[in-house]
Amino acid sequence: MFNGKMKAVTFSYDDGVTQDKRLIALFNKYGLKCTFNLNSELFGTKRCLPKEEIKEVYAGHEIAVHTLTHPTLTGCDKAEIIRQVNEDQRNLSEIAGYEVVGMAYPGGGINYNHDVAEIIRHNTTMQYARTTVCTNKFDLQSNLLEFLPTVHHTDFDDLFALGEQFLALEPTEPKLFYIWGHSYEFDYDDSWGRFEEFCKLIANRDDIFYGTNKEVLL
Repeated sequence: MFNGKMKAVTFSYDDGVTQDKRLIALFNKYGLKCTFNLNSELFGTKRCLPKEEIKEVYAGHEIAVHTLTHPTLTGCDKAEIIRQVNEDQRNLSEIAGYEVVGMAYPGGGINYNHDVAEIIRHNTTMQYARTTVCTNKFDLQSNLLEFLPTVHHTDFDDLFALGEQFLALEPTEPKLFYIWGHSYEFDYDDSWGRFEEFCKLIANRDDIFYGTNKEVLL
């Protein structure tokens, strides 16, 4: 159960971009919680937030690993996979002021495989790692280092349909609605307003726990 409740909602956003500030304002407005997966060696480059803003911007949410420089881990050797994860974890933990324990695999498409997950399992202290493979389901999972989210946020038809389905559930076992994406994607078609409608829909329900990835998975 999640803080005594049978249902939970969590969000996961990648890359630490400037649009995260606008997204966090939405989450805070509706009492929603998110985990933000950051590349510590990309702070201050292109659209990424500078290092000095990280702790304040993400206060009240969770900071997690996204590797140092966002490589495709399936193309890296074992030593580089371990370095990318462990050094990003160390950098982010120092900034956050708490131990960072989770991550999201960087890159689109096939951004991980079982071998990469096993390297991380046996050579890092990561306790969960999110993939980009969506299930459209709410079931809990035992393999947290190959964790499958429910839906990508820009698949709006699925997002809203799943939202309505989740709200109607009266489960006898715990169910988790896990949404992921990148905040800059809302700029592509100016879909910020539509996402806010989803936030309104899913928020402020007495039977739902709203938590970070760490809070709902661990």
